[in-house]
Amino acid sequence: MTAEDDLLPPPDASPSPQRTRIAIVGAGLSGLYAAWRLQQLGVRDVVLLEARDAPGGRILCVDPAGRPVALGAPGSAGADRFDLGPTWYWPGVQPQLDALVDTLGLQRFAQHEDGDMVVERSPHEPPAHVRGYPSEPPSMRLVGGMGALIEALYHRLTPGHVLTAQAVRRLGIIDDVVEVHAVHDGGGGTVWRVDHVLCALPPRLMIDRIDFAPALPAALARRWRATDTWMAPHAKYLAVYPTPFWRAQGLSGEARSARGPMAEIHDASMPGGHAALFGFLGVPARVRLGVAEDVLRAHCRAQLGRLFGPQALTPVADVIKDWAADACTATDADLDGGGQHPEPPPTGADGGPWHGRLTGIGSEWSPRFPGYLAGAVDAAERGVRAWLTSAGVSAAPLRP
Repeated sequence: MTAEDDLLPPPDASPSPQRTRIAIVGAGLSGLYAAWRLQQLGVRDVVLLEARDAPGGRILCVDPAGRPVALGAPGSAGADRFDLGPTWYWPGVQPQLDALVDTLGLQRFAQHEDGDMVVERSPHEPPAHVRGYPSEPPSMRLVGGMGALIEALYHRLTPGHVLTAQAVRRLGIIDDVVEVHAVHDGGGGTVWRVDHVLCALPPRLMIDRIDFAPALPAALARRWRATDTWMAPHAKYLAVYPTPFWRAQGLSGEARSARGPMAEIHDASMPGGHAALFGFLGVPARVRLGVAEDVLRAHCRAQLGRLFGPQALTPVADVIKDWAADACTATDADLDGGGQHPEPPPTGADGGPWHGRLTGIGSEWSPRFPGYLAGAVDAAERGVRAWLTSAGVSAAPLRP
């Protein structure tokens, strides 16, 4: 039992369990991709349960006013949006994700890197302009931000299969099926009886937020708990401007700083839309907890002024997304994490009651790109194909 069990209604107050074949926990990229692939193959008795109010997981977009975009909601689609979660992918080494972008008809563009980089080597030296260098392989972004990827998958799914504001709190095996207990935002709960669960949350979050009955094998639980969650210790700052004025100065918008608060800065402008700069905060997560957001934003604006001139001091909007403060992403263990891409753990139990009933498909489980967007697609494809094999269903691969 966990401390959150009291959020579940008593058994006699719960509605009758609903039956479906597969439950997917988490409607981020991996969960939506898995549901789409299953639907392509004729498997439609699937439900996606998402604790947030909208799909997307760690993919988060804001509009030019800095307001979060509810991905998938009516009127949410648009090109002038900015990423506060993952931002880039690399087609040269991630052809599976690139094939998905093509299949969904999304527009890609290269990260702007032309011009000099600004470097702050110490608090005691003025910023220096140095020759920039392009990423190799080239970094690509999507028009409309990575939220365009989420919306394209979401709108291809049968309506009603993605249920938001439903946090899964317990997984139990009863009568040879898995019971999935979800808590609603407004109170009350729902129970789903399924043959298999695809876990699209990070491994550590699965262990921290969900009670398993019977318990997972101890060694597997330890591995999942020890797996770092990508983005969980990080925070991003975004400043929006009418134009990319730094380009006229011969600057790429990239910067590196030993002074901070941002350690790494990039051009986040959207073609045909607003200009923007974003940076990763170098302030540790536990320290950020004790600093008011408006104070952090003021320090970030001051830093951009030092690096790019007085025009940078007055963005039309600015915002910080601290992923370490996001209860649907981070746990206490992530406050001291280094934020590195994790070593993928086993995707499920190799024996015992949970064997063959539970498969990890979140990005951290990818053996090729753990923690990356491409890892979410890779892990989900592997998980779907493993279940299809066990269920005796044939499947064609997504053409790269």
